[in-house]
Amino acid sequence: MLRRDTRDPATHPRLLLSLLAIALLWPGIHFSELDLGVLLASDSQSEIGRFVSAFWPPAHDRTFLELLWQATLQTLAIATAGMALALLLAVPASLLASRALSLSAAYRAGQPGYWGQLLRWPVRSVLIFLRSVPEIVWALLFVRAVGLGPTAGVLAIAITYSGMLGKVYAEIFESVDQRPAHALLQTGSGRLAAFSYGILPNVAPELISYTVYRWECAIRASVVMGFVGAGGLGQQMDLSLRMFAGGEVASLLLTFLVLVLFADQLSRLLRGRLA
Repeated sequence: MLRRDTRDPATHPRLLLSLLAIALLWPGIHFSELDLGVLLASDSQSEIGRFVSAFWPPAHDRTFLELLWQATLQTLAIATAGMALALLLAVPASLLASRALSLSAAYRAGQPGYWGQLLRWPVRSVLIFLRSVPEIVWALLFVRAVGLGPTAGVLAIAITYSGMLGKVYAEIFESVDQRPAHALLQTGSGRLAAFSYGILPNVAPELISYTVYRWECAIRASVVMGFVGAGGLGQQMDLSLRMFAGGEVASLLLTFLVLVLFADQLSRLLRGRLA
């Protein structure tokens, strides 16, 4: 009589991966000098309590609300302008870095040609360089170059996010079925038409979702860059923290939360329309 084996065949791989994760996590905790016991110390708890209690009530006087509104508009402007410039660089770079529109791949059963690879590698190297430097570092460089203000934040977001968007766009173009685009290329269609009718309809929802997500990240990045003088909510939050104005910081944090929720709802709306 055959006896049914109830053991999970994935038990040993899962156990091995768990042990490997612990082995990698422990040195990270050690070298980062993480000490959660500091949060339990009486001095830390009393300081945290005083800091949090200063957040209530949030500042709501007319003068501050006007400053808050201007800072919010400036933050949205920095993120949107930076993303617009990033898209101008990322879209053509992603088309050059992707194998989706390769003529040699269309005529050689998906095998890319030598000259196509020779062109794609420099473009991919540039994209790697652009996204390897954090936007806060670019912001510091541009603050020295163009002075304090939103311009430094816009340029920093444009450079960093063009590398991120270009890489992900190229991978999205290559992840879909290439046969419709290759069929159009084989019948004499141009690459732009092959992309517009053979690839773009299949990847539009994913492109929109990722782009809006990156716009949300750009909003957060613009807030962080405000601490180095790039304007927006971050610069106002830096001033409020320096003056120990907890109510103003609370209002700024609530505004930031509203912006992120707005970006999330916009992403859902656009994905629903394109689904």
